Amino acid sequence: MVTLCATLEIPQDVLNSSRLTADELRIELALSLYQQNRLSIGKARELASMSLWQFRQLLASRQIAPHYEPADLEQDIAMLRELNGP
Repeated sequence: MVTLCATLEIPQDVLNSSRLTADELRIELALSLYQQNRLSIGKARELASMSLWQFRQLLASRQIAPHYEPADLEQDIAMLRELNGP
């Protein structure tokens, strides 16, 4: 197993200009990448260092719609049928 970790350096004056802390900037990046459909909700919440529940609430407070594709609906229907039995 290979473990990779990337470091992103943000100049302090950029943080100061944005009026964000490093943690707040990480959350904004996670929200933006999720909204652009570049990160899944799992990866975005991981980047934001939040629980799934916290991240979903943040999405709702920002009025960012959750990604729900037709394949997700089909999966959910199949799971409900499986749980309900024949």
